[in-house]
Amino acid sequence: MTETWFAPIRAYCERGDASFWAEPLNAVSNGAFLLAAGALVWRERRAAAADPAALALAGLIAVVGLGSFLFHTVAVRWSLFADVVPIALFIYAYFLLAMRRFLGLGSATAILVTLSFAGFNIGLEPALDAIAGPSLGLRTNGSLSYLPAVLALVGVAAALRLTKGQEAAARRSSSALIGLAALFALSLTLRTLDTALCPSLPMGTHFLWHLLNAGVLYGLVATASRHRAR
Repeated sequence: MTETWFAPIRAYCERGDASFWAEPLNAVSNGAFLLAAGALVWRERRAAAADPAALALAGLIAVVGLGSFLFHTVAVRWSLFADVVPIALFIYAYFLLAMRRFLGLGSATAILVTLSFAGFNIGLEPALDAIAGPSLGLRTNGSLSYLPAVLALVGVAAALRLTKGQEAAARRSSSALIGLAALFALSLTLRTLDTALCPSLPMGTHFLWHLLNAGVLYGLVATASRHRAR
């Protein structure tokens, strides 16, 4: 069991060995998450009334950056959880906030919809692997697990436009979510291509996923905070 938890992982192109600084770009680029978190806290401190949800999500973004830094330096199985768990928590926390704040669902309904989304998210990759073969997850470098998040952003934006499109604030928030979904899709594409481009690009493209994703997370929290203020 101990050997399993401490087994080294080479998940991305940049890592050539098991040393701490074998992924310098992937490790250092996590600073973008800390900058995004700091910028959100500064933004809320300057607001007339700080948004507690935005501050909580900003703290979670900082944890995402620290967890990802840990995995890209101490690349073993236990540190993988420090990378993926905070990301999952952010996705579900933001989805729940979106159900309440953007779509105006009651607490019980919002929780039920969020749990349903979590079930869909968890089950999508195994279902697709069962249909297309277990190599599908490997070919996409694990990016399939983030596809539901892209779909959720588009779905929330569409629902917001359909149900509250007569309100200017709703239209602005909907447009912002669509733009952020497009940026997230681009960052996800770069994450997916990391291994495929390894022969011609030894540094890989995973660090670009970090940089763009930090912008996406900042934009998501800022959009929710602006929607509350309006």
